[in-house]
Parts: sequence; C-alpha cells; structure tokens
Amino acid sequence: MKMGTIYGVGLGPGDPDLMSVRADRLLRNAKHVAYFRKPGRSGQARKIVNGMIPEGAVEFPMEYPVTTEIPVTDPRYNELLAAFYEDCTRHLKALSERGEDVVVLCEGDPFFYGSFMHLYSRLRQDAPVEVVPAITGMSGAWTATGDPITWGDDVLTVLVGTLPEDTLAERMALTDALVVMKIGRNIDKVKRALKTAGLYDRAWIVEYAQMPNQTVTKLSEACEKITPYFSIIVVHGQGRRP
Repeated sequence: MKMGTIYGVGLGPGDPDLMSVRADRLLRNAKHVAYFRKPGRSGQARKIVNGMIPEGAVEFPMEYPVTTEIPVTDPRYNELLAAFYEDCTRHLKALSERGEDVVVLCEGDPFFYGSFMHLYSRLRQDAPVEVVPAITGMSGAWTATGDPITWGDDVLTVLVGTLPEDTLAERMALTDALVVMKIGRNIDKVKRALKTAGLYDRAWIVEYAQMPNQTVTKLSEACEKITPYFSIIVVHGQGRRP
C-alpha cells in the first residue's frame, strides 16, 4: 500500500486570508487534521482554521505535557517534550502506513520556531513528509506597525526572549533592526536588555499579530502586565534610503 503523506501546513500569522492557496486547498480536502494545543485549550492553530475543516474529518489534538510550568533549563522539560513528540510521531506514522494523508496545522511557518519541526525530524526518514511554507508571525507583526522593518543595508536580527539577559543585550546592540519572539514571562528581562542596548524607546510590541484581537503599542507606553506568549517585539531599522 502506498504510504500517505504528512503535510506540515503553515497557516501564516493568524488571519485565514493570509494563508496560501495550497494550504487552503489541503485543509479543505483533509480527512485527518492534527494540531498542537495546551490541555483544556482549543489551540491557536485550530482557532485560525475554525469553519474550514471538512465535516467528517478526524481531528487529532496533540496536547503539550508542559509549556511554562517548569523552566526550559530543567532536564525534565526536554524529557517530557521528547516523549510527547515520540508519541505524536508514532500516531502520525501509523496513519501514513495505512495510506492516510494527514494535515498538521502550524502557526506561522512550519520551519520557523515551530513545533512541527520536532515531528519532521523524526518522520522524514520513515514517511513521506511535505512542508507548506507560510508568512511568518514576525512579518505579520512588523506589517501591523505600519512601517518597514529594514531599509537599504540594515541587518535584521531575530532573538528569542528565553536567552540570557546579557546575551540579549549584546546581540541587540550589534543590529540595525530587531525582532524578539517568545516574550511571555521574559518581558521584564527583554525590556532591561533593550534599555542596555539603547533600543527601548524605538521598540514596539505587537500582541496577536494579524488576529482579531491584535494590539500594536510602543513598548515604553505599554501597561505593566504579563504579555501573552503570542507577542512579538519589533525595532525598525533606520538605514540607507534614497
């Protein structure tokens, strides 16, 4: 029997209108749809495609065993996630071996800080896997600010808020334009690093980019609250232009 294909389908930053034609076609014809979510939540990827999944399609929610409950530096963090990805891989591989195609929903682009990468690396040698690229969340965020992210010869740096504060500040100070992802509980550390690098007053924070509840605010004017995981900080380049 011919094995089914597992599609890692990028959904873009959040607005279904920003999905690719291919992603839309695969989803609307899917018989099996898998997606990541926290236990007890519907999942952001699943929300994006609400109303687009065919009636009768079998859904497979993949529920993370841990997200922010323990530090990423705790050895248990990787152990729990590794076991989780192995379980998900076995389920998807079994469907493929039965000749079933599976659409795995991926927020943003599957190969850009996405959970699907961990499935892809485990599946690619044993099952047909195809990746459907998409607009990244950071592209959706800087577009939401209404200004270009880079000009002329500007260097763009993408950082994650989980990095140590001194590493963040050092990298920030060396770039022209900046994107910081995975903010969440790291917001205070990221703010301090931006101030050290002299970029704080130029920074914007975009929450839920290209989604109905999107907000765009100067970071220096944002209220003091824990920002959601779906936040991105943007510092625009000021480089050469005619």
